[in-house]
Amino acid sequence: MLTIRKSNDRGHADHGWLNSHHTFSFANYSDPSHMGYRSLRVINEDRVAEGRGFGAHAHRDMEILSYVLSGKLAHKDSMGHTEFLGPNEIQKMSAGSGVVHSEFNGSDTEPVHFFQIWIEPKTRGTAPAYEQLKFDAQEKHNRFKLLASPTPTPGAATLNQDATVSVAELEPGRSLAYDLGDSRHAWLHVVRGEVSVNGKPLSTGDSVAIEQEQKIEIVANVSQATQTSEILLFDLN
Repeated sequence: MLTIRKSNDRGHADHGWLNSHHTFSFANYSDPSHMGYRSLRVINEDRVAEGRGFGAHAHRDMEILSYVLSGKLAHKDSMGHTEFLGPNEIQKMSAGSGVVHSEFNGSDTEPVHFFQIWIEPKTRGTAPAYEQLKFDAQEKHNRFKLLASPTPTPGAATLNQDATVSVAELEPGRSLAYDLGDSRHAWLHVVRGEVSVNGKPLSTGDSVAIEQEQKIEIVANVSQATQTSEILLFDLN
């Protein structure tokens, strides 16, 4: 069964310095029918103006992933990390028993475009933890690149939840298959481009909840000429 959520149905907030789209209820956007999916709680697509950002604020008991599409994101936290995050990197912060952090555009001349993802943890009150991993763009080219997993895996962040997060970038006409099985659930988000998922067409910003499907077939639209399509896939219990 596939349940599609169109890009235009997402929550939207434009604060001038911050232009944000919310797949699920977040901040001033509240929709009781879209509070999350399984352990997946937040998918925010944010564009932050040059030199601007989010001041220090606290989190606890949440697995927080950041994935940059363009530009540079600056991060600072109470665990002592001061880092910059760019494209083809995954950042994970396990807030656990509590952490304070800030996020800013790391550039004074160009905006930063990124996704922030929250996944509810399997256990609460754990020690806060941080990981930042860079990968080669070819690792996601016409194949799945594992970004995060509950099992420690080289090149992927470790999650305190029975969930995996993968990314793939497909050339027009190329396809990928993912074995899901009846007992698992998936959420697929189209970062950019046009794809079909088990025959259903999706465009930039669209998402689909997938359950009771043995396999997920993803095909990039062949009519896009040279433009590639990028998707995020969440495999959830």
